[in-house]
Amino acid sequence: MTLPDKTPTSVPDAAIPGLHAQEPSAAETNVPAPSPERMRDIILQSLDDDKAEDILAIDLTGKSALADTMIIATGRSARHVAAIADHVVRALKDAGLGSVKVEGLPNADWVLLDAGDVIAHVFRPEVRSFYGLERIWAPAASEAPHLRQG
Repeated sequence: MTLPDKTPTSVPDAAIPGLHAQEPSAAETNVPAPSPERMRDIILQSLDDDKAEDILAIDLTGKSALADTMIIATGRSARHVAAIADHVVRALKDAGLGSVKVEGLPNADWVLLDAGDVIAHVFRPEVRSFYGLERIWAPAASEAPHLRQG
């Protein structure tokens, strides 16, 4: 008696729905990634739309290789901070930048959004005052434009 061959057959990856279901990057879809200035504007608009407070954009050009712009904003509560961060990520993704790195979302005391040339920090008020990033990175207070006071 001969047993049936139980050798697994090879199935091409493309035949398995959702196997490699990563979203294509802007380069793969031939959609140009937004410029650093456009990313900054998208983030600032999203922060304003979500009623973030004390929004501050700091130009880091020539000061750091980290990014061209650092944006700092405050949310009223952990839930507000998380919602603001989520909406910024969605806005950047909708603009063709799907590779935003996010840190701190589970606790939402301080969420860092790294979009490459632009980084954004969204804080709860007491966490922002404790760390004081603007004191470290911002030029003299008269030169640092507060975009919206809360």
